[in-house]
Amino acid sequence: MTTTIERMTADLTTAMKARDEFAKNTLRQVIGAVRTAEKSGSTAREMTDAEVQTVLAAEVKKRRESAQIYTDAAATKRADNETREADFIEKYLPASLTAAELDALVTAAIVSTGASSMKDMGTVMKTATAAAAGIGRVDGKALSQAVRQALGAL
Repeated sequence: MTTTIERMTADLTTAMKARDEFAKNTLRQVIGAVRTAEKSGSTAREMTDAEVQTVLAAEVKKRRESAQIYTDAAATKRADNETREADFIEKYLPASLTAAELDALVTAAIVSTGASSMKDMGTVMKTATAAAAGIGRVDGKALSQAVRQALGAL
């Protein structure tokens, strides 16, 4: 099975051969971000697939935030480009959890930690975040809201 970085590199070659400027430029930016992350720290190292996906998720988030800023500034062309790039990068990430899967995850975390009030939010968040890492991609804000809502209902 190929890793995410190998898949992106192969797709970059394909984009270059097809003269697809958008894909080529986006992949170069993202691969560059991964390479920069590999070289950060005291020694250079090869990142695991999970670490690469963390970098990709950060790149998607960065582009979504930029798109919102451009939209607020009435720069729709730039906002559209940022949104297209975010959508393009997301295809290299695992699928997001559905609302039902998120609720089940939060419920399981509450049961496993024995949480009984809002004071246990940190413990539940830690357990739910760890569980979500193995299943799929989840937005931290959405997870936090689901945990807060579930604990508020107790």
